[in-house]
Amino acid sequence: MDRFHLMTVFIAVADAGSFAGAARHLRLSPPAVTRAVAELEERLGVRLLTRTTRMVGVTEAGASYLDDCRRILQDLKEADESATGLAATPRGQLNVTAPVLFGRLFVLPTLLDYLEGYPEVNANAVFLDRIVNLVDEGFDVAVRIGQLPDSSLRAARVGQVRRVICGSPDYFERHGWPMHPDDLSRHRIVMARGLSLQPAWTLFPVAGENGVSYRLPPRLVINTNEGAVEAAAAGWGVTRLLSYQIAPQLERGELVTVLDDFEAAPLPVHIVHREGRRPTAKVRAFIDLLAERLRGEAVLR
Repeated sequence: MDRFHLMTVFIAVADAGSFAGAARHLRLSPPAVTRAVAELEERLGVRLLTRTTRMVGVTEAGASYLDDCRRILQDLKEADESATGLAATPRGQLNVTAPVLFGRLFVLPTLLDYLEGYPEVNANAVFLDRIVNLVDEGFDVAVRIGQLPDSSLRAARVGQVRRVICGSPDYFERHGWPMHPDDLSRHRIVMARGLSLQPAWTLFPVAGENGVSYRLPPRLVINTNEGAVEAAAAGWGVTRLLSYQIAPQLERGELVTVLDDFEAAPLPVHIVHREGRRPTAKVRAFIDLLAERLRGEAVLR
C-alpha cells in the first residue's frame, strides 16, 4: 500500500482508540484498517499499537512515530496546496484558542473582523484558562501567556503582561495600604480558582535577590478571573491578577495596584501555531492580523 495511506490509517486508529472507529472515520472496512496497520508495523519492524479487548493504544515507539506522521502529512498537504494555488486564498475551518478573558477582550474582536474580510473561512473559538495541546485537540492558533517550553510550535512574541496585586482605593483607605509584602497577611485575600488552591505569591522584597513565596490563605475563592476582578472592585479585598485583566478598572479608578516595586518579571505573550514552514493562508492571514492588533495594545507593552 501507499506509505502515506498507511500513515493516515495509523493516525486515525491512534486518534479513535479503536480500529472500528478509524474505519468509520475513513469509510473503510475494519479488515482493511487492520491490514494497513499490520503492513506498516511489518515494514518498520516495530510494534506501533497495543491491542486489548477494550481499547487500542500507542506504544512508546508508536507515540514518536505518530508525531512524525502528523508532521509529514502536514508538510505534504502544504506542498499540495502551494502547488495548486489553494494556499493563496484563506478558506476552510480555523480553530483558535486563548485564555478566557484575553480571548474575549482581544482575540474575539479581531476574529470577527477577520471573518468579515475572508468569507470562505469558518472559525471555532475556544477560550480556556489552561494550556491547550494544539496537535491533540486540533487547534490551529493559540495565544499563550508565560514562558514557552521547548516544543515544535512556532511562536511570535506580541507583548507582555505583569502580575499585579490590586484592590479598590476605598478598601485600602479602610484596611490600610500595604507597603511591604509582609503586610499582606493582614488583608482579606480574593483568589481566582484557576491560579492555585493555596495561593503562593512570589514577590521580591530585596532587589537583585531570589523571590520569596508568600502563602496567603484566601477568604474568598472564585472560579473565574472576572469574579475576582468584580470582588476587588467592590471593595471586598485584595487579589492578584494579570495587568490586562484589570486595565479597564484601573483606567476608571475602580482599582489601584500596590507593591509594584516587589513584582516579578513581566510574562511574555505569544501567538503560537502548529503549522510548518508554509502555514496555510487562513492561518497566516489570521496571525498577521492578530499580531498587528496585539502589538498595538498599550496594555500589552
